[in-house]
Amino acid sequence: MKILLTGANGYIGMRLLPQLLEDGHQVLCTVRDEGRFSITKEMRSQIEVVEIDFLKEVEPDKIPKDIDAAYFLIHSMSASTDAFDELEAKTARNFNTYMGQTKVNQVIYLSGIVNEEQLSKHLQSRKNVENILYEGPFKLTVLRAGIIVGSGSSSFEIIRDLCEKLPVMITPKWVLTKTQPIAIRDIITFLTGVLGNKDTYEDSFDIAGPDVLSYKEMLEKYAEARGFKNWIFTVPVMTPKLSSYWLYFVTSTSYKLAMNLVDSMKIEVIAKDKRLQEILNIQPHTYSEAIDMAFKKIEQNLVISSWKDSMISGRFKKDLEKYIQVPKYGVLTDHQKIKVEDPTGVLENIWRIGGETGWYYGNWLWKIRGFLDKLSGGVGLRRGRTHPNKLFAGDSLDFWRVLLADKEAKRLLLFAEMKLPGEAWLEFKIDDDQILHQTATFRPRGLKGRLYWYSIVPFHYFIFGGMIRNIARST
Repeated sequence: MKILLTGANGYIGMRLLPQLLEDGHQVLCTVRDEGRFSITKEMRSQIEVVEIDFLKEVEPDKIPKDIDAAYFLIHSMSASTDAFDELEAKTARNFNTYMGQTKVNQVIYLSGIVNEEQLSKHLQSRKNVENILYEGPFKLTVLRAGIIVGSGSSSFEIIRDLCEKLPVMITPKWVLTKTQPIAIRDIITFLTGVLGNKDTYEDSFDIAGPDVLSYKEMLEKYAEARGFKNWIFTVPVMTPKLSSYWLYFVTSTSYKLAMNLVDSMKIEVIAKDKRLQEILNIQPHTYSEAIDMAFKKIEQNLVISSWKDSMISGRFKKDLEKYIQVPKYGVLTDHQKIKVEDPTGVLENIWRIGGETGWYYGNWLWKIRGFLDKLSGGVGLRRGRTHPNKLFAGDSLDFWRVLLADKEAKRLLLFAEMKLPGEAWLEFKIDDDQILHQTATFRPRGLKGRLYWYSIVPFHYFIFGGMIRNIARST
């Protein structure tokens, strides 16, 4: 079948794509920015890619007419705390218009469980999108999922951050809300299982794991699976805003996402039927099994996608290609260079920078800078990196965003997402003479920007000098 995959570079899309290819389908991926589509060259050669922003005016003949089925995996919950529901509705309507230009037969939409009378703004938006899609010129299949647990998922990473960093937690009362988590592996099984299945046309199904748990129980079971004990105390006085700040400072989530998550965590998310399990003969994994599978992926460095690589995990909202050309005028720079004996080994060092590896010199200073950035509303260092030695354009890397990662050209270019009075780039490049160049470029914003740069020049001498020397020592 010829499949249209929207949201292809999102958390679910990146997991679904290799499975669709393995099943022998022809896949057309839509992304807003092809430059940050984090896939291997081998996978890229097997698919078609079209750049489409479903929030913009519909362009005729943008999508081939011979589409058999499509996955709708687009959401805007993290883009705004106020207007994301309007953005999602507009996206769904534009999607319907695009599909009207094709011969698509089935559309599969991954939504959230919406069984309560009182819904959060996020869940109400999901239901509204579902209603809009039912108006489209195709047969719709809706999968309403519980909280998704898997390596790199926002829910799993938030639980992981809380449990690993806080042995004692003072929590808001929403931790007592019941929910029904589902493993990412089961999500993919359901998504592929309904493809072309006529028994699922024009219908909505709840999908969830077998365990009904409170958020507190999820935290406790995580700690148990990891072999330690957490003490969790609940207080009734923590406001939604204070709860959001609590999640923001302790975990790697953005404040906007934290606000919307807290709003949804007050609503029970429990499946009402198991019809799809019976139709597809699927037995979902337990919550403990989902945690175990997630850590097997992490320990084997097989995390395919992470929500933290999404552009909404930081403050960088513009197209990546606009920043690939590092400015030369009106900027301040720190340029270091050193002769290397083993370019291949040094390149591997560069590709491992950040995350668990650190920044090769003065890591405690980098941590202080990350903490100060977090206090000022920035992303800090909590995002880390998805893979220990692989980088793609668009990936998050601590408080940087990867603009270019070209091993053949021996060049890595990063753009700063920390709070700054200006814009900053950090570039590593090995030239044909085996000279490693490390260049920090800063385009200041007014006098404040220049004062900021000159105030940290003394630190540059030690940090950047030590960093390039240690990177140049191949292992």
